[in-house]
Amino acid sequence: MGRPMEANIHNPSVGGQAANTPSASASNGTSSRDRILALMKRKDTLEAEISALSAVLDTHGVNMQTPLTTFDGYPRDDIDVAQIRTTRARIIPLVNDMKALMVEIEKALHVHHAEPTGTSTSTDSSSTSVPPPTTASQGETPVIEAVFAIVDQVFPSSPAEQAGVQVGDKVKRFGSVGALNHEKLAKVAAEVQQNENRTISVLVCRAIGDGEQDLELQLTPRRDWGGRGMLGCHLLPL
Repeated sequence: MGRPMEANIHNPSVGGQAANTPSASASNGTSSRDRILALMKRKDTLEAEISALSAVLDTHGVNMQTPLTTFDGYPRDDIDVAQIRTTRARIIPLVNDMKALMVEIEKALHVHHAEPTGTSTSTDSSSTSVPPPTTASQGETPVIEAVFAIVDQVFPSSPAEQAGVQVGDKVKRFGSVGALNHEKLAKVAAEVQQNENRTISVLVCRAIGDGEQDLELQLTPRRDWGGRGMLGCHLLPL
């Protein structure tokens, strides 16, 4: 049984309420793979809802942090303050649902990977083509530091290895890309392409002893390291 989705960071594939999702033990009799697919479908739905609401904020030229009052405390008269507040109020619970859902997805993946019949495959495309960057700014979508990818492979002497990236690291943030906007890693590939020879801050969660620890790594994409792509690692999207 293979993983439901996986991709090479250099050629990424483009393609549940969290509180109501079933237990990660799949006690209802469905397979772990079916459960992961159901959770991913719910994740796509949440992402679409958050994206649509964020687009409403964008039409007003604001984000989740933009002040809605003047310097002396009066509501701004150049924007629809009521609609913006209502939209923000709808985004907040969706973001909380997404956080809980990402935890459920991670649990389901652990169950799936622990199954004796589970196998892993890895794509190894050398293509460096990436989709064009989007015009959305980082502030338009709330930043969620939830795991959205796992490092599947790190090549010797690569930029990834030099930055301290290790197999098994779980990626929570890659530059301006996070769990809500990575678009099946398409945005990660675009981030790499746009930052050749420039440092990208990467937040990973690493298993250390019996626990886990968040680590901030500084990764510099470059082509002249002697291998494929600009990072020298593979990511599997969650």
